[in-house]
Amino acid sequence: MEKSSYDAKDITVLEGLSAVRKRPSMYIGSTGSRGLHHLIYEVIDNSIDEAMAGFCDSVLVVLNADSSVTVVDNGRGIPVKKVEKYDRSAVEIVLTKLHAGGKFGGEGYKVSGGLHGVGVSVVNALSEKLIVEVRRDGYVYRQDFKRGEPVTDLIKGEKTSAHGTAITFYPDREIFEEIDYKFEILASRMKEMAFLNRGLKITLVDSREKPEKKEVYQYDGGIVDFVKYLCEKKDVLHKNVIYFKNKADDHEVEVAMQYTTGYAESIFSFANNINTTEGGTHLSGFKGALTRTINDYARNTNMLKEKDENLSGEDIREGLTAIISVKLKDPQFEGQTKTRLGNSEIKSFVESTVNTKLSEFLEENPAIGKVIVSKCIEASRARAAARKARDLTRKKSLLESSSLPGKLADCSINDPKYCELFLVEGDSAGGSAKQARDRRFQAILPLRGKILNVEKARLNRVLSSEEIQAIITAMGSGIGEDFDIKNARYHKIIIMTDADVDGAHIRTLILTFLYRYMPELIEAGYVYIAQPPLYQVKNNKEVSYAYSDKELESLKEKYEDKKITVQQYKGLGEMDPDQLWETTMNPESRTLLKVEIEDKLIADDVFSTLMGDKVEPRREFIEKNARGVSFIDI
Repeated sequence: MEKSSYDAKDITVLEGLSAVRKRPSMYIGSTGSRGLHHLIYEVIDNSIDEAMAGFCDSVLVVLNADSSVTVVDNGRGIPVKKVEKYDRSAVEIVLTKLHAGGKFGGEGYKVSGGLHGVGVSVVNALSEKLIVEVRRDGYVYRQDFKRGEPVTDLIKGEKTSAHGTAITFYPDREIFEEIDYKFEILASRMKEMAFLNRGLKITLVDSREKPEKKEVYQYDGGIVDFVKYLCEKKDVLHKNVIYFKNKADDHEVEVAMQYTTGYAESIFSFANNINTTEGGTHLSGFKGALTRTINDYARNTNMLKEKDENLSGEDIREGLTAIISVKLKDPQFEGQTKTRLGNSEIKSFVESTVNTKLSEFLEENPAIGKVIVSKCIEASRARAAARKARDLTRKKSLLESSSLPGKLADCSINDPKYCELFLVEGDSAGGSAKQARDRRFQAILPLRGKILNVEKARLNRVLSSEEIQAIITAMGSGIGEDFDIKNARYHKIIIMTDADVDGAHIRTLILTFLYRYMPELIEAGYVYIAQPPLYQVKNNKEVSYAYSDKELESLKEKYEDKKITVQQYKGLGEMDPDQLWETTMNPESRTLLKVEIEDKLIADDVFSTLMGDKVEPRREFIEKNARGVSFIDI
């Protein structure tokens, strides 16, 4: 084997945007669906920054029929004059240089989301073609680019009294796996931006459909409307949303919150309009101050007696829906994906704001205060019961990995990264799966019937469910405050249910449990859904499988002149072990759907809709989606 050299001549310097094309995932997260949508967000962020600066009140986003995307705003427009150092227009510099823009100094943007300055230049680098039109200084200016490189100079066109920027880009098919924008994901993001920027009008148009689809988002109530929207499908404890804000020299905070009768907390934090999905100092400040303020109020009103323990943070956040939005001059985000805020000064600012403003609200609204504290005390009692149940089950070794459930057929390999756990619907299918599996790395846990709907139950009741106990014990990672992903015994949890309505319901119940109590498993990419076939098609000795009615029709066309027999599988138990292995369990031939949370707001809304108490939203959801959906990809 020839040895490779490593000398000065082997060092490669990637000039300009070539580094982006070489390693796109470093800049946009992935070259799949998430990265594709990220391109749109990066362009929109520039328009939103103009809105935050007070120069833009309208943004238009168009998904064009030719797979391009156009984003138009009525902001100031990218500066067009030459940057002396480079002898190029500011437009060209912004679109071709990393870390170039008006967000690193001066007074162009006091508050901005796109602080890394790589956004629009990265979009340019990863586009087959990009066209920018700037309306500024009385004229329309245009420049064209190809894969990050300018193919024309900035051309000064006709006169105009309008102002703003329009960017049209064509994602590069050499980079992206598939050019398929999801309207629902984009709609959620646009709606989110409109909520966070009171009064801003955002229009989303899908020209790929005929007639074209159009939605307009504009909310004069800002994040108060946001909380109302999130609570639409829930029963609320108090009618009015609690809202307060505070402003200092370089930062401000807005909080809107409302308690529901449910048990899950739905708290979303934002910094400069960026959804900080991993939280950060602003969220820590809110949680700490909320716990302290509610406890102080409960003691001052004698709802908590001297002998009573303080309410925990989890007790106080049960059923809470809240939005925390901070805006600051120099945010310190962790990484390019900006999912966690690190500014230490924001924590104390948010804490003092919540302490003061929430205390004032509770003093002025004692009826609401009483309802909230009663809910928290009830949660505390249930949590104490859950703790006792957990201690009891530990003593019985039900939650200890050393004593696994009797019906679990475990695998022989001990390394979790090679191990798979199949959660199988029913004892019959479980028996087939146990015979079909590769015992070295595949474990089988049969589940009897439909597990508890955890959306409607507290932890103490969840822990009393035998089927859920079996899942927790088999997983080994614990639950709730005891959860530790490092203790997970399998790095693939595969939900395997029948391809019918009951199977879909069981799958959704399991997903609801995992999402509400073990979300880290989904975030780590450990959760999958098996895809068993619906039909077996035989032509003499040749056997094929169809996973949808469409595939069945294709097979019928293929064997049009031949005699075939079609067997419909009504359940996993109808397949013999060899068939189950070949179609659904063999890593070489099976199809698995990976469960990913692209948007936590959408996921939270879907689970509340499908599994919550209100019937009407569920009926509307089913009527809207039943015809066009075979599987809901959360």
